[in-house]
Amino acid sequence: MAITDRIPYLAQIDRPKLKLPGGKRLAVWVILNVEEWRIENAMPRTVLSPPMGQPLLPDVPNWSWHEYGMRAGFWRQFKALTERNIPVTLAINGNVCNSYPRVAAAALEAGFEFMGHGFLQGPMHKLDDQADAIKRAVDTIAKFSGKPPRSWESPGLTETEATLDLLRLNGIEYVADWVIDDLPQEIATPHGTITTIPYSVETNDIVIHALQHLPSEQFLKRCTDQFDRLYLEGADNARVMAISIHPYITGVPHRIKYLEALLDHVICHDGVALMTASEIGDWYRGEMART
Repeated sequence: MAITDRIPYLAQIDRPKLKLPGGKRLAVWVILNVEEWRIENAMPRTVLSPPMGQPLLPDVPNWSWHEYGMRAGFWRQFKALTERNIPVTLAINGNVCNSYPRVAAAALEAGFEFMGHGFLQGPMHKLDDQADAIKRAVDTIAKFSGKPPRSWESPGLTETEATLDLLRLNGIEYVADWVIDDLPQEIATPHGTITTIPYSVETNDIVIHALQHLPSEQFLKRCTDQFDRLYLEGADNARVMAISIHPYITGVPHRIKYLEALLDHVICHDGVALMTASEIGDWYRGEMART
């Protein structure tokens, strides 16, 4: 079955009316992405071009750019989120549990939901053995956290024709790779359905700052504009908004205040349901069973 045939077109205006818990109108979930970049490999992203345009390994400056996030930026974001009692979905490379146990342990103790995010950072298409990498990620997270992840975000949102089948085979119920709607939708696999959790390549600090190179304050403006519109639409039918952040992007000193301001804007609205990926998926399945 072609990958697009698994997820039939649905016009948003034809979706059934869904009710969020407590009569809320907008579900917001925050995804904190923690990754492992191997210094001996080419970096997944770069902030500094190599001299003479020739990639050099080890790439110390670009590796350090990301490493700063794991050593310093994560803790700024962690404080901003936990002080506001924001439920967090931790999209985690499985091997982070081994390479950065201090980060993983703090997230576990704080009650973050662990979402599979590959074993190491890199596209699914480049893996020598995708099935093994997914299984290793799921097993490593399960061993560290005490339970296997129910949700998944592929590195870079990448998938092959086989990815969904392998994820479902490994117990994954919810996937964030499909940025197709403001409500979840079911995707067929031979092993049962996987439910999409609305994600965004727009309200994502990587896109805003690392790809589009916009000023620091633009993260706050774009995300609040998105939030305000979805909150308005949520009066008619439930909506879901994702806020995706990375320690080396919005965890840096000159951007953290904009993340804090965004979180304050979100939590001051009574009609917001702060949820994790699996909570959104469970809610959606329950609502669809009711309609």
